[in-house]
Amino acid sequence: MTLPALPPQASIAMAAVNGPRFVADLRALSRFGGRDDGGVSREALTDTECQARQWLVQQLQGAQYQWRVDDAANLWVRRAGRDDALAPVMTGSHIDTQPVGGWLDGAYGVMAGLEVLRALDDAGLTTHRPIEVMAWTNEEGSRFGPGAMGSSAFADATRLPAFLAAKSPQGDAFATERDKALAATPSAVHHPLGHPVHAYVEAHIEQGPVLEDGGQRLGVVTFIQGVRWFDITVHGSSAHAGTTPMGVRQDALLAAASLVHRLHAAAMARQDPDLRWTVGRFEVSPGSVNTVADRVRFTVDLRHPQEAVLDAMEATLRAALVADAGTCRCDCRDLMRRAPTPFDPRVLGVLEAAAQLTGEPYRQLGSGAFHDAMYLADVCPAAMLFVPSHRGISHNAAEDTPEADLIAGVRALAATLFTLADAD
Repeated sequence: MTLPALPPQASIAMAAVNGPRFVADLRALSRFGGRDDGGVSREALTDTECQARQWLVQQLQGAQYQWRVDDAANLWVRRAGRDDALAPVMTGSHIDTQPVGGWLDGAYGVMAGLEVLRALDDAGLTTHRPIEVMAWTNEEGSRFGPGAMGSSAFADATRLPAFLAAKSPQGDAFATERDKALAATPSAVHHPLGHPVHAYVEAHIEQGPVLEDGGQRLGVVTFIQGVRWFDITVHGSSAHAGTTPMGVRQDALLAAASLVHRLHAAAMARQDPDLRWTVGRFEVSPGSVNTVADRVRFTVDLRHPQEAVLDAMEATLRAALVADAGTCRCDCRDLMRRAPTPFDPRVLGVLEAAAQLTGEPYRQLGSGAFHDAMYLADVCPAAMLFVPSHRGISHNAAEDTPEADLIAGVRALAATLFTLADAD
C-alpha cells in the first residue's frame, strides 16, 4: 500500500509531545486505585473511578476546550476546530480496570490523547476539525456486564436501557452508579448520546507478546478478530459414588470433560495460529466428593479473524454436543457474537505513515482482545495503535511498558490526529 504524504505540521505536532510530562500524568492517574504491588484497582463507576474522572477534568482547561458527558457517563474533552461544526476526529480509551489491573491498559489511550492536545497547544497548531478525547464507560465489564457499555451505547443508543438495568455481583445498579458518575463532574456539559465522528484512532498497549518479541515499538492494528461465546450445560443424573456401577451412570462431569477434550483436539488439528478457543468457566453440581455430578456448566470463548473459521468451529462444537455426550443431554446458549472488525484502509494509511515518520520500528498486526474501537468502527472509519506489553502481561499488577515505547506511541498518535483533523 502506498502511504499518504503527511503535512509538514504533522512533524511539528510529533516533536511537541512532552514525554516526561506525559509519563508523569499517566503515573498520576495510576494513583487512583493504586496498590502496593504496583497494580491498580479502579473498576467502573466506583468512588475511585469517579475521583479519577474529577481529576481528568482538571487537567485540561482553556477557552478552546469543553468537557462533555452523556447518558452512558462517557466523559470527553473537545478541542475546538477552525470549523467547529464539522464532525470531530476522536481518540481515547477507558480508565476503568479489572478488580486487579495494571497501570496502563486503557488509561494509556486516554492520557495519550490529552498529551496530543497539549502538544498541539504548545506548538501553536490549530486544526480544521475538532478533536475529542474520550474516556469510555465500563470497557472492562468486570463490575457490570457486558463490557464496552459506553462505546457500544454510543454506537447504538438503543442498547442503553438494557445496560441501565444491569447490576453488579454486589447488587449495585448500573443506573444508580451512572448517576453518581454524572454528578462527579458537574462542570462537564451534558451532551446527547452518540454523534457523527469523522475518524477514530485508539492507542492501547498490545496485551500480548508480538511487538516485544519482534523488537517493534509500534503496532498498526488492522483488525480485531471475531468472537463467539457459548454457555453449555451438560445434564446427567446424580448418584452415589460408591454404589452406582460405572456402566449405568449419567455422569455429567465425565461427559463435559470428554466434550472439552474433543473440542481442544479439533482446534489443535486445524494447526491455525490465529485460532483461539478457551474454556473459562467450569461449574460442577452438586460438587460433592462422593456424588456423581448431575450437571456441569462451562463456557467456550472462540475467536478468529475469519468468519468462515468461526462457522466451522461452531459446527464442530454443536455436532459434538449431540454425538459425544453419551447418555447425558446438552444445552447450548449463545452469550455473544461479534463478527471480525476490519479497520479502515484510509485511516490505517495515515497511521502507518505516522509510525514511519517516527523512525521507530513498527509492524502491522491484529488484535485478539476487544477494544472500544470495535464499536466505533460500526459508525465511523477507525483504527488502532499498539505499543508493546512487557512479556505480554496485562490485566495484572505486573503490566508494564518501557517509557520510551509509551512516548513513541504518543508521537505517532499526534501526527495521525493532526493529519486527520486538519483535512477537509
